[in-house]
Amino acid sequence: MNETMVCAVGRVATQPVYREVASGPSARFRLAVTARYWDREKNTWTDGHTNFFTVWANRQLATNTAASLTVGEPVIVQGRLKVRTDVREGQNWTSADIDAVAIGHDLAWGTSAFRRAAKTETAPSSTQGEPNWETAPPGSADSAGAQTQPEPEAAALA
Repeated sequence: MNETMVCAVGRVATQPVYREVASGPSARFRLAVTARYWDREKNTWTDGHTNFFTVWANRQLATNTAASLTVGEPVIVQGRLKVRTDVREGQNWTSADIDAVAIGHDLAWGTSAFRRAAKTETAPSSTQGEPNWETAPPGSADSAGAQTQPEPEAAALA
């Protein structure tokens, strides 16, 4: 499928809103991306136009986004660009959304301390213990090349 992947560098414009929905956790926030350029006449950097995107995060990314981001922080967002047009109250509206794949702090502006999120799912427990990797399993050749005795069930099937 053809999708438009974008990488936007900007600042968090609104506090992330976290919701638990039927399909899993979801979070959204507004991202402000302002172009900067060198103004030769003033001999200084000048802010250009600001674009605003609604960033959508799902599942574990949503949970971590809501716990990690606050208004004003510099972030980098990578995801799928979705441009939508709407008619609301007789007026045409256009919105640009990013369905995020990755979100992180922009370390050009400061430092960040990464903490791995706690696992929400439990791994299936195994009733079988860890195998002894030092000894050859039954039915395989040992280090001297001799065949070991198969287990009784395996001998009955052979």
